[in-house]
Amino acid sequence: MDRPTFYIPPWFISNCHLMTVAPHYWPRGNLLTGIPQETRLFPVALETSLLGLCHWQPNRASSATVVLVHGLEGCSESHYMRGIAAKAYRAGLNVIRMNQRTCGGTEHLTSTLYNSGLSGDYRAIVRELAAVDGLDRIWLAGYSMGGNLVLKAAGEMAGHEAALAGVATVCPNIDPTECVRALELPRNWIYHRHFLTRLKARLRRKAELFPGRWDVTGLDRITRISEFDDRYTAPDGGYLNSADYYDRAGARHVINSIAVPTLLLTAQDDPFIPYSIFALPGIERNSKIRLVAPRHGGHCGFFQRSSNGEDAYWAENRIVDFVQGRW
Repeated sequence: MDRPTFYIPPWFISNCHLMTVAPHYWPRGNLLTGIPQETRLFPVALETSLLGLCHWQPNRASSATVVLVHGLEGCSESHYMRGIAAKAYRAGLNVIRMNQRTCGGTEHLTSTLYNSGLSGDYRAIVRELAAVDGLDRIWLAGYSMGGNLVLKAAGEMAGHEAALAGVATVCPNIDPTECVRALELPRNWIYHRHFLTRLKARLRRKAELFPGRWDVTGLDRITRISEFDDRYTAPDGGYLNSADYYDRAGARHVINSIAVPTLLLTAQDDPFIPYSIFALPGIERNSKIRLVAPRHGGHCGFFQRSSNGEDAYWAENRIVDFVQGRW
């Protein structure tokens, strides 16, 4: 099969906002029908576990493994998580669809909130898979916020974890300061409202589960994600304020230390992941990093016309190809 090396959007959906939104509503059916699934809790910190949905090959130790991490307010059931999982499993890979802290109905598994700096969670998962399961070809793959997390984890491991084989990301927010600034622009109000509404609802659920931990008085009056992060996410994660959180959580600080094959796939027209944040010496001078940035694609969209046996989800297909060394 000829693989579409360069992304070409269909003419009717090249607008970045249509490209961002449309794939979420395109009917995909039950992608994981017939694929075995096992649930597993990964302890990553004191009284904190992450839920993973594991799809093991018959002989898991002989196959490479892809650990998938979703974006902000996503979960293991997000359409791209199921899409990559189905393709990767059928290509002969083990797949683990992770839920970040509190996501996918796991608010009860930790008293903490999730944030863009919790890369230690994924370092812990790689170590467990290597030590407990004997896996030696582990790939981390993440979308958006999940992309930042896995890049940060790989940079922090800096080649010292032999089991980590590589990383693949789509539209990672490696500079949260700039990404939140873009997200809060008037033109992005629909995304901003979506994320903020869901973050507030999640915090209310957490407050009910852990009485007295969070004061939700005035939560309805918060109108910006930066305000929410300043009041809740930053202090919960041990940061001084939202500015400190956004600065320290970005993978941009350690991306130069990545020592495994890494795909950084983004779109130049992403509405709230500015293309300019990828103009870093740590990316340009790191021979392990492959930056692919088509002009179009929106935020994690990359919708294409189905052809040559491929479906419409170009980025998902490229991740599987990259892990298998075919792209």
